[in-house]
Amino acid sequence: MLALFPWRVISMDFGKRLATLRKDRKLTQAALAEKVGCHVTMIRRYEADEVQPTLEIIRKLSRALSVSADTLVFDENERNPDEELRLQFEAISQFTPEEKEVARVLLESLILKHDANRFARNNSRAGTEK
Repeated sequence: MLALFPWRVISMDFGKRLATLRKDRKLTQAALAEKVGCHVTMIRRYEADEVQPTLEIIRKLSRALSVSADTLVFDENERNPDEELRLQFEAISQFTPEEKEVARVLLESLILKHDANRFARNNSRAGTEK
């Protein structure tokens, strides 16, 4: 199933990443198409960023190339969380279940507060633009 969208969901560099990963594994476009179960023309179109693959195709491409789907879809800087946050989450993973629940509730509260503030700012701007 091919999903054609009028907007770009996947980065414009998707095709470059796909081609690089394919070439790194010494696969031709035809060989990758065979592994994925699609026509070679579709691989060419993905690599040229003419069309975006469906989630199912991304899943098949990631399996065929032995990479995670996020490696295909996201730029390097989009995939890696802030190092300090990553270390903090690693520390939280060592907490007791009760401590983890407290951390989860605190984070959820901060996110809700952030979303509410953003919503209020956007609504106040919309009110002044009328």
